[in-house]
Amino acid sequence: MVKIYIDPGHGGTDSGALGNGLKEKDVTLAIATRVRNMLVNEYSNATVRMSRTGDQTVSLTQRTTDANAWGAAFYMSIHINAGGGNGYEDYIHSNLSDSSTTAQVRNTIHAEISKLIEMPNRGKKKADFHVLRETNMQAMLTENGFIDFASNAAKMKSSDWLDKVARGHVNGLEKAIGLKKNSTPPPSGSTLYRVVTGSFSTRNNADQRVAELKAKGFDSFIDIFTQSGVTYYRVITGSFKDKANADEQVNDLKKAGFDAFIIVV
Repeated sequence: MVKIYIDPGHGGTDSGALGNGLKEKDVTLAIATRVRNMLVNEYSNATVRMSRTGDQTVSLTQRTTDANAWGAAFYMSIHINAGGGNGYEDYIHSNLSDSSTTAQVRNTIHAEISKLIEMPNRGKKKADFHVLRETNMQAMLTENGFIDFASNAAKMKSSDWLDKVARGHVNGLEKAIGLKKNSTPPPSGSTLYRVVTGSFSTRNNADQRVAELKAKGFDSFIDIFTQSGVTYYRVITGSFKDKANADEQVNDLKKAGFDAFIIVV
């Protein structure tokens, strides 16, 4: 199995960049959870660990220490940019040569994200970021648009765009590090059955629901989507290829006192 560590930037008390009604920590988590779900559901040799699955405060040292201890083969840090620019860019560590294996892997992932992100390509860069310096495995950091640039931020409010960006990351990982597609497709093609346990117009209410679910033993994540120009925070408590498994999850949630329903994606 190929161990892939997905690191949604910021979280908890660290909101990251702010702009146009968005917080970086929310957008990075929305992309990262999609990446995780695609990898887990579509590939036979990928196993995924995340630095955070909700709005937790996790230090940079905690992230890299966790990835190193787990023995990850690849570290993907997902961020949103700010500072008046426009478009997509990514980073590997400044000490690495352009001919290094990490650089070659980054080249492949960069190309795949650039195909789908629908933003100007700002290029492939290097930096001495902690998560690139202190990781023992190949690592890269993606900056998926500028939260303070109106047209970029508008895309970040779209579930379709978030799906495309996640797909770009996944396509790149597949090609770059040898992931293998499942030999047997899901029963309904690429259909997934997601269990929803609440949809909220404020992030705090969604975070509270996630905490309530966790206390009862249900892992959940927040999916950000926009409808009629309004941003919602939808709490997802499981994504399943088999509807019977989703139905069972709904029944368990209802027994625990939560309203739940299934959406098909």
